[in-house]
Amino acid sequence: MARKFDPIAVEILWRRLVSIVDEADAAVARTAFSSLLRDAHDYTCMFTDRRGRELAQGTFATPGQSGAMALGVKKLVQSLPADSFRPGDTYITNDPWALAGHLNDVCVLGPIFHRGRLAAFTACILHHGDIGGRVASDNREVFEEGLFIPLVKLYDGGRLNQGVLDMIRANVRTPEQVTGDIRSQVAANHVCAEKILRMLEEQGWEDLDELAEEIIGRSEASMRAAIAKAPPGVYRAEGAIEQGEGQPDVVIKCAVEIAGSDINVDLAGSSPQVDWGGNVVYNFTYAYVHMAVKSIFDPDIPNNDGVAAPIRLAAPEGTVVNCRYPAAVAARMQIGHFMTEIIYRALAQALPGRVVAGCGGTPATMQVFYGRRSGGEPFHAVLIRGGGLGAGAARDGGGCFIFPANGANTPVEILESDAPLIVERRELLADSGGAGKQRGALGRREVFRVPDDARAPQPPVRLAIQSGRFRLPPEGLFGGKPGAKAQFLVNGSPADPYGLTLLKPGDSVVMDAAGGGGYGDPKQRDREALERDVREGKVSPAAAQRDY
Repeated sequence: MARKFDPIAVEILWRRLVSIVDEADAAVARTAFSSLLRDAHDYTCMFTDRRGRELAQGTFATPGQSGAMALGVKKLVQSLPADSFRPGDTYITNDPWALAGHLNDVCVLGPIFHRGRLAAFTACILHHGDIGGRVASDNREVFEEGLFIPLVKLYDGGRLNQGVLDMIRANVRTPEQVTGDIRSQVAANHVCAEKILRMLEEQGWEDLDELAEEIIGRSEASMRAAIAKAPPGVYRAEGAIEQGEGQPDVVIKCAVEIAGSDINVDLAGSSPQVDWGGNVVYNFTYAYVHMAVKSIFDPDIPNNDGVAAPIRLAAPEGTVVNCRYPAAVAARMQIGHFMTEIIYRALAQALPGRVVAGCGGTPATMQVFYGRRSGGEPFHAVLIRGGGLGAGAARDGGGCFIFPANGANTPVEILESDAPLIVERRELLADSGGAGKQRGALGRREVFRVPDDARAPQPPVRLAIQSGRFRLPPEGLFGGKPGAKAQFLVNGSPADPYGLTLLKPGDSVVMDAAGGGGYGDPKQRDREALERDVREGKVSPAAAQRDY
């Protein structure tokens, strides 16, 4: 007979599963070599049942990785015969089309055996700042972007496949950092597996199957109940995303249908795939569509396979939202992050109180500095930054966030220890938040300098940027004004944010992130709130008079 779970027992066991993944997550934070992981938290841990269905993910996960993993790990698990897995096996891959969309996201996954039977799988994706290749957004094919690792065994029955590790080391600039981070992933999976096995022993269970059915079923029911309360219909939106100088804008079109307890998203009509790295694979597009739908309808329930069950996505193959191999994909966030915003824009017609205006952190700004220190040692530092959050129906934009990617802003001190650079300024920009009844959050400025004294690195220092909003600012909603645009200057002059910038000692870089869009008619803004904005320097007196 099937085991029966009362609601209290389910909640306790469910929370325990999430805490197990959070312990694996903490293992990465403690053991990772790269500051992109330790400080910016650009990684995701999860585990599945033995059929590959997601059961729990870390509380502090990135939606792009977690949503893509939920689809990708299930497909990988189900593509291999069940009897091909053995205790001690660990697989590794960074296939963009199988998982999270670009070569830098490396997944380490493995089976968990209990009493001689396959019980579950555990997986960890890290964004490895260094995966070799030419680090720039303007590559034309995935072959230029670094090392492509198909699904192979890193450990076979507990024995390290040294040849795989040697192959990785030979193709990256900072092999100690990269292999150290891979071992961190292995450690995280080990922590997750050990805690799950302890739980199974304590409960006297053979496997997680019945608990998985209960959790996934309850989650799906909760999500469907929330969707069914929304007004049915088809809601459409489209948005333009800038490309490099002289290239036409990318257009994303969406039709979001609320049909009973189902959500159907159709991206037909979106632009064909492009000849630079902004292309998005299906999994990554799905991840940010899922992020938008879940955050609107049922934001508090933990993510698992059941939450995703009501969502269907149609993304035409060969477009920027479902690109074909071997398209360049390294900068996939420059288009992929906009999926959430465009779904919000469509559903604002049905649920205006549950969405936010355009965000300056969409896409997140990623800067990759690499080269050699004065003594010849290689360095490779990855910095991610957010912009102003868009305003909502009941509140101003909340701050400078990496939204919807959910990373963390890297501390200045960490960057200066990772790379021979000096951060001269980091500040919020007055008047950069879009005016509205609710004001968009301010954008921010950072000024970097390559030292020209004894600390000077060997020229050139290479800078690759993945970002956006330089020409098309974050849009407002319902009469709200757009936020300020982003800006990239080298020695005071506008520079190309899509290519590879070569810096020499003494050069200075200004990077402005965009402000958030406003929500509602600025003339309806509360006078007391506007006066406070002026007192605190968020809005200048001239802008207050002009916009409000």
